[in-house]
Amino acid sequence: MATVELRFSALPEHVRTARLVAAAVARRAGVDEAVLDEVRLAVGEACTRAVGLHQSSGVSSPVRVTLTEEEKQFSIEVGDEAPHSASGERVPGTRAAEDPDADGDEDDMGLAVISGLVDDVEVTAGENGGLIRMSWPTMPPATLLP
Repeated sequence: MATVELRFSALPEHVRTARLVAAAVARRAGVDEAVLDEVRLAVGEACTRAVGLHQSSGVSSPVRVTLTEEEKQFSIEVGDEAPHSASGERVPGTRAAEDPDADGDEDDMGLAVISGLVDDVEVTAGENGGLIRMSWPTMPPATLLP
């Protein structure tokens, strides 16, 4: 099982780099070429969401992206450290929870886009942050015929 881990400052300009790395690792892992655009878009949405949560919550720690190649699947986890309650709502006392103009519409839209792009997606959130786990099947490596 090969794993690549990427950490970046919660700045929008780093999302593009995460997308490019995810696509390159997915290609090497054997994800179908026809699905690579979906991988790029899903990672972009997940990273943009994490960056927004960090910025609105005043979290200075980096966004985490873990890319894992397993035997028959490729998975990507995008983690944030923005505090959420057990129900996934933002925790009172953070800037996002106190800002009357801050609403979860963009957050919900991003999750809806990810769900539309990825068949196998899991979203979890807690007081120590959230995690979006996405996975895609991989194709077996091509074998050379004699």
